[in-house]
Parts: sequence; structure tokens; C-alpha cells
Amino acid sequence: MRPHGGGAGFGCPPCGGSDFGGVMKKKLITVDIVVAILAVLCVGLTLALGLANPWLLLAAAGVLAVVVAILLLNIKRLRRQIAHLLHGSGYEDSAAQHSLANLKVPALVLSGKSIVWYNEAFSTGVLTDREYYLESVYKALPGFDPEKVARPSGQWLEAEGRSFTVFGSGTVRGDGLFVAYFINDTQLKTEALEYRASRPSVLYITVDTYEEVLKNLKDSERAALTGEVDREFEKFIEGTSGFLLRLSSSRYLAVVEERHITEIIAGRFAILDQMREIGNENGVVTVSIGVGRGGKTFAECDQMARSALDMALGRGGDQAAVRTPDGNFEFYGGVSRSVEKRTKVKSRIIANALCDIIRQSDSVLIMGHKLSDLDAIGAAIGVLRICKILDKPAAVVVDEKRTLAQSLIQRMRASGFGDDFITPEEALEGQTRQTLVIVVDTHVPHLLESADLYRNAVNVVVIDHHRKMVGHIDNAVIFYHEPYASSTCELVAELLQYVGEREDKPTALESEAMLAGIMLDTRDFVINAGVRTFEAAAYLRRMGAQTQNVKRLFAGSLESYTSRAKLVSEASLYKGCAIVVSGSVPVDSSVIVPQAANDLLSIEGVQASFVAVDMGGYISISARSYGELNVQLIMERLGGGGHLTMAGAQLRDVSLEKTKVYIMAAIDEYRKNQQEEE
Repeated sequence: MRPHGGGAGFGCPPCGGSDFGGVMKKKLITVDIVVAILAVLCVGLTLALGLANPWLLLAAAGVLAVVVAILLLNIKRLRRQIAHLLHGSGYEDSAAQHSLANLKVPALVLSGKSIVWYNEAFSTGVLTDREYYLESVYKALPGFDPEKVARPSGQWLEAEGRSFTVFGSGTVRGDGLFVAYFINDTQLKTEALEYRASRPSVLYITVDTYEEVLKNLKDSERAALTGEVDREFEKFIEGTSGFLLRLSSSRYLAVVEERHITEIIAGRFAILDQMREIGNENGVVTVSIGVGRGGKTFAECDQMARSALDMALGRGGDQAAVRTPDGNFEFYGGVSRSVEKRTKVKSRIIANALCDIIRQSDSVLIMGHKLSDLDAIGAAIGVLRICKILDKPAAVVVDEKRTLAQSLIQRMRASGFGDDFITPEEALEGQTRQTLVIVVDTHVPHLLESADLYRNAVNVVVIDHHRKMVGHIDNAVIFYHEPYASSTCELVAELLQYVGEREDKPTALESEAMLAGIMLDTRDFVINAGVRTFEAAAYLRRMGAQTQNVKRLFAGSLESYTSRAKLVSEASLYKGCAIVVSGSVPVDSSVIVPQAANDLLSIEGVQASFVAVDMGGYISISARSYGELNVQLIMERLGGGGHLTMAGAQLRDVSLEKTKVYIMAAIDEYRKNQQEEE
């Protein structure tokens, strides 16, 4: 038989005769191994002959050298002849031979891992540089995998610059034959790759600090600065095949191909850093970017980009959010402090809308997050006052066994307001379809005091200041979310100023509850306190709040103070962060966890603190910083969230040792991203 050509045959007898599978009952070994074995035998025989008669060693060595040279020079011919013998010349005109030899699709036959035959289409269309008879298929095709080839979807394989989908039939393991068919789909795959690479991605870009940076500037200075911003955006898009469109003074639309958005993401949106280099005495320019990619249509990408921009702005701006059709978000940037951008007009509009929805309800239930703190309970008390002004029955839903604001609740009970607080179970019993649920100090369903209460509600209102998280409440009739505010109590204090008549104002005790929430989240007006924060505090002071009474709400027992000092003493430093991992603390001293995190920031060289404590059934982590390090991003990696300077997380079914490992890993990843962005 001939290896190739018109008469090339696959040596199989017609039906009734001895078939090829019967001839090849054992795995073939490659001819290279056969030659190697023969060479070893020859060397052994030569050495034996030399030992018997040393004078004949020289002659034998010469003969051996000639034999080895002949083998090396004729190895291809030997391989072909062995294959010819293995196929059997008597099967030249078999039906099986013609069925594969004349097949226009490249075909390859294996016995074990050895190539025993291939047709003309294979030799001209797959491997054309030389012959591969009786060689290992893994040597000829390094990526070949019989397991994948045998699957219905086949295997994608590349050979000599061409792409193939390889399908197989036969026995993958054992001594049987395995036939592989190579479908050349180079053009199809090239076009498919080009199609995916050219899919459009939509970017919405907003200049966060536009008004702040341009205020009090001359017209010429304004033109120069806006021109510099435009040039940076143009350079950002010039490296792509997309386009940039200015929608307004501070808003832009860009459309780029998938290949370029992949490069932009790999560079972690360098435009964010480049923009921060532009600015003046009023501040620096920061931008927020929302990206929609992978959508089936332009409209879908556009909608995803809008949603991503809302998420980026809801997290404080100065970052990029990328959204894909599966609903996942990826975030880049977010290293600078938020700039206060709220207006009193919005507060008045929200207050009017909130009053309308309360009037339309038959009752109101107000709840915060699990392990509620002074900000959550203080804000709930403020919203409760709004409901009382509107003469609507309302109550604060709180698990008093698991709250960090027990001192405040006890003061409210002692003042005759004990009926204002109910348990989640009691709230569920009294809930109807006309009950309005108001969520304060959180916007994520799984962090709510009672998730069942939220799921059963028809109308939900959210009032929160934390940076927006993935999976937030998306069915609220009012979603009052201001990441630029210091606390939720600050937002509620502003709303109260636009509700009711002049005499319908919060009591001194209620004002102190809200002021306590502001002082907690600002750490006594040190962190994240803006102009509006002091205005809200001044309003509460006018309503009768006494700061000395507020400070008493933060007081703890001697046992709490001792536990807090013990936590601080157990701290260890890691990459500029103080980490504490400790056993359980007294139930009535759970407030010491965030307090200990605050105390650790007073240590020189500590940029952030993380305190993890076993609370019995779960591990609570409190994270704090002064803004040099974004603890929100670190806590999000552990399933939590929060603010740039204040965040937390809860871990279940995790040991304290593992918790410390997870915290250190999250810090490592954050530091790595910091270095890449620098």
C-alpha cells in the first residue's frame, strides 16, 4: 500500500475477513522506541563481544556506528515500511479503506497513543511538514485530548496556524482503535472571535466635582479647565475605535468595542487617576464611569451602563462600575473622599413624598439593620416622630437582645415610650398589605432586622447613607440614598424640618437620639462631617438635645471598658492595619467592638483597624479608618459593606483563625490594587 495518494488505503478487510482491529490487538509503540531498543541491544552485544575478544571491539564498534547511521538516515522510510506491514497489503481494496481514504474530511486513526494511519486530506490539510506514522499523537498534536475529542462538542485544536474542531469515535482507553475527524473551521472561529471583539460597550461618564471645581472662576479659567477635561477624555477614547459624545457640561457618552474595554479594564481605568491631576484651589476633578458590556443589543448595554453609573455614584463617586448581563458588578477606583453634593431642595421633595406615602398607609413599621446601632435606632425614632406628626400608628422593629443601642432604648422606655418598640415577630403578626415598611441605615435585604417583614411588604421606603452595594433593595417606592451624608440621622433630621407645623417638632429625647447617631458615625464630628452635618446638629440642639446626655448613651460598664482595653491590647499590625481576632465578649458589651476599632486608630502608623469577635453563632467584624484606606472595599470582599471610613461584616461557620486569614487576604488584595492604580 501507499501512504498517501489516490490508492492510499486504510488496511481493513471486507466483511467476513480478519479485520484491522484484530491485527492491532495490542497498543503500538512508536518506531523511535523500537529503534532505541534495537540500539541498546546492539550496544550490549558489542560490549559482550568486546569482553570476549578485545581485538574485535574496534571492528564491532565500526559496524555498530554504520548500523546506527543507517537507522537514523532511514528512520522515516522504516516507519513507512512498518506501517505498510501493519496495515497489510492484502486489504488494498477494502470498503473500509475507501470509506476513509476518499473522505474529504481529514481523518486520523490511533491505537493507544500511536498514529497508525491518516488519509490524504489530513496530510495536506492538518500536518503538512512531514510524516507522522507510528509517532505519538501528543508529539504531533501537543494539545490533543482523546477525552475531549470523544465528547459531542469535540475539541478545539490548532495546528500550523489553522483551527479545527476535532470529533472522535471509538475507544478512548484500552487497546481498541480511535478515529478522529478534523473539521477545519478557521474562518468561522476567526469571524466569531472578531464578532465578540467588536461587540459594543456603552460608557456613561459624569464629572463628580464639576460645579465645585469651577465655582468662583473667571470665564477664561472655566474654559481652560473644561478644555483640559475634554482633552483627557478625547485622549482616553483616541486609543480605541469608539467615539465620545458630550451630553451636557458634566456628562459624556462613549461607545467602544469589547476589545478596547477589555484593555481599559486591564488598566484599571487609568483615566480616574489622570483626572485627579486636574484641579485648582477648589479641589480636584473626579469622575464616575458606568459601563454596560456583553448585552445583546445597544439598548441593553445602554440600560446596564446607566445602572452601573447609578451604582458608582451611589458608592460615593470617583470610581468605575462595570455591569454584565448576569447582573454582576465590578468596581475600580473609589479611593478619594466623597464631596458633599446634596441640596435642600431634594430634602424638601423627599419629605413631601414620604408624607404622602405615610398618609396612604394604614400603619407604618420602621426597622434598621441587624445589630442595630445608635444611628439606626436614632433614625428610626426620628421617622417615628414624622409618623406621629401625621397621626399614623407606627412602631420601631428591633431585636432588643441583639442591638448596640440598648442604652437608648432603655432611656426611651424609662420616659414612657416603651410601646414604640416591638419585636420582629410582633411586627409580622400585625403586618397587612397596607402597612408601609420604612428601612433606615441600610439598603441591603440580607442585612435587615427582619427580612420576612420586607418580603411581605407591598410598599417600602429606604433612607440610608452607606455606599451602594450590589443586591440592594430595588423595589422601593422612595429610595432616599445619600452617600455624601455623615449618617442616616442627619438625613432624617433634615426631613423633619419640612414636616408638620412649626410646633410639630421632635422632643428633646428624640433629638438626643438622632444627635447620638450623628456623633457615632462622625466619631464626635471628626470623620465625614460636612456643613450639612453641623446644620443638622445645630437644629437638634435647638430642639433641646443636650450633649452631656448624648455622651451618657455611649457610656459602658467597667466590664465593657475592661473588655475593650483587652481587645486593643491583642492587636497585631499588618501592612499598616491593626487586626484583632478575639473570643466572645459579654452580650451587653457588643458595642465595644466598634469602640475598640476606633481606639486602634489612635496608634501611630495605623491606617485602618479591624476587630473580629466571636458573638456566638457568627463572627462580627468592625472596620475603621481615617480615609487613607477604604475599609468598605475590604469588607465587601468578606460579604459586608459600609463607608470609606467605617464598615463591617459578619461571617458564619468560620473559625477565628480563618477569619484572620480572610482579613489579611482582603488587605493583600486591596494593597495590590492600590499599587496597580498608582
